[in-house]
Amino acid sequence: MTSVADLQTSLDLGIIGNGSIAALIDARARIVWGCVPAFDGDPTFCALLSPRQHEGGDYAIELEDFASSEQEYLINTAVIRTVLRDTKGGAIEIIDFAPRWHQNERFYRPVMLLRHVRPLSGLPRIRIRLRPLADYGASKPETTWGSNHIRYLIPDFTLRLTSDVPVRLIRDSLPFVLDRDLHLVLGPDETLTQPVATFVRQSEEKTIAYWRDWVRYLSIPLEWQDPVIRSAITLKLCQYEETGAIVAAMTTSIPEAANTVRNWDYRYCWLRDSAFVVRALNRLGATRSMEDYLRYVANVAANDGALQPLYGIGFERELAESEVTSLAGYRGMGPVRRGNLAWLQAQHDVYGSVVLAATQLFFDQRLTRVGDAAIFARVEPLGELAYKLYDQPDAGLWEFRGRAEVHTYSSVMCWAACDRLAKIAVHLNLAPQCKYWRERADEMHARITEHAYNTELGHFVEALDGNRLDASLLLLADLGFIKADDPRFVRTVEAIGKGLRRGDALFRYVAPDDFGSPETSFTICTFWYIDALASIGRHEEARSLFERILARRNPLGLLSEDLEFGGGEAWGNFPQTYSHVGLINAAMRLSRPWQDAA
Repeated sequence: MTSVADLQTSLDLGIIGNGSIAALIDARARIVWGCVPAFDGDPTFCALLSPRQHEGGDYAIELEDFASSEQEYLINTAVIRTVLRDTKGGAIEIIDFAPRWHQNERFYRPVMLLRHVRPLSGLPRIRIRLRPLADYGASKPETTWGSNHIRYLIPDFTLRLTSDVPVRLIRDSLPFVLDRDLHLVLGPDETLTQPVATFVRQSEEKTIAYWRDWVRYLSIPLEWQDPVIRSAITLKLCQYEETGAIVAAMTTSIPEAANTVRNWDYRYCWLRDSAFVVRALNRLGATRSMEDYLRYVANVAANDGALQPLYGIGFERELAESEVTSLAGYRGMGPVRRGNLAWLQAQHDVYGSVVLAATQLFFDQRLTRVGDAAIFARVEPLGELAYKLYDQPDAGLWEFRGRAEVHTYSSVMCWAACDRLAKIAVHLNLAPQCKYWRERADEMHARITEHAYNTELGHFVEALDGNRLDASLLLLADLGFIKADDPRFVRTVEAIGKGLRRGDALFRYVAPDDFGSPETSFTICTFWYIDALASIGRHEEARSLFERILARRNPLGLLSEDLEFGGGEAWGNFPQTYSHVGLINAAMRLSRPWQDAA
């Protein structure tokens, strides 16, 4: 049984979406977060962050005399099924989804949320509460209605609910007996050209078919198929298809731990995070995301070769950070932030991130347009910037706001940019460029190794000539900077296991930063550690730890950014692309081969 308190104080949420819009749904099928008309827009549904001035910010199908709920994704889809049961033997089913399918040689993916409600048993009484807010919860939109619809005049966008439920029942939130299937379409202010029941039923069938067809072509591992498929769908939902941008998460200001000011707006496209997503989906054979993302990068870099760490999903460069006073925050833990100051930072790993994301373009003959000399010439300037900046201080991948150092991870990613350019040049038979980039990569490798490996401590360190540990060092072998069986890497993995691990999870780092000492584990770091354990031969230990971390996913199989060390409570923005990337990569490495199935 799920209590009201549980619903308000956990991240046991599911995500629905279609590449244009996304929404988060709690265990009672209440939409508690959703931005309109796009991922970074005004959170019309903002109940998750506790509006101060008005009730609402949600879209609920409430069951009178509620007793319990059950919830699941329909297998291999982004469609959520919720069953609500009352104390008198009544039960209802709610199907939630955003429509998506192939139509007229493109994707039909409107800014639209669809709900199909049906009675299962008894005489259940329900109440529909649709209470959108505007201006980050500060105001209630004006409403108008007709015979079969209600319009909500959100600034810059008008939402229209079309339904076969009598308008007054929804407008006044009146309870009524559910004795037949109901259908609700919330989307643009456009008249449906067919009966609403027909549209919802056909949309449901087509959307389910789309997702199952997409999943059917994934190259998944033999083991842990369900977690991998759920993670792949989640990553797909985090790409804004209009531009190709991939957001780090759908939310803003879910704190990294209870009562901390570590809460940020993640509804933007970090080039680093996005590159991780692209590489993970590439491993599964879902290469379209890479092609769309690289078009996005081409647009943000069109006017300036230098790259910021992040951009808006519409290529915006300036993402001024401010506090939103009209929202109290997740569980009342503010501040709530809009925008992200990290756009002003220097994070030199972005050049390697983009080159690594583009590398498969030159080698994968399945793609519509395989990389050639012309595309290579457009990528080369990123290598030049990487070479120029690899030994210069930056904020690092953890985005320190109060200190700048020459971070090992940033330096290695700059090396990776030049190393991959050399390999691409070999593939394209560009001998002069191959020689040029190989010499630069080798020079960088020697200098980084000399200064990033602390001989006294016997392991690699966070910053050149430093002495601290950092979980990103676990990626050195995966990036090809050092072999996994090199004693220096093995000792680094062992040192991180002793210094950053607490129970089953890992800190990013333990040294105090601008906001004190970290309190929770950063989920992808634990997956990096699992991956590194397997690479150095501790395979069974890695599998066991992986299973335990999988058990900490929420009931719908989703992960946030952070996990509490003790009880494993989820914290941080949600769902976090980084975390699902880590899950996919670890599963791909650890799984038994498909030959074992025979």
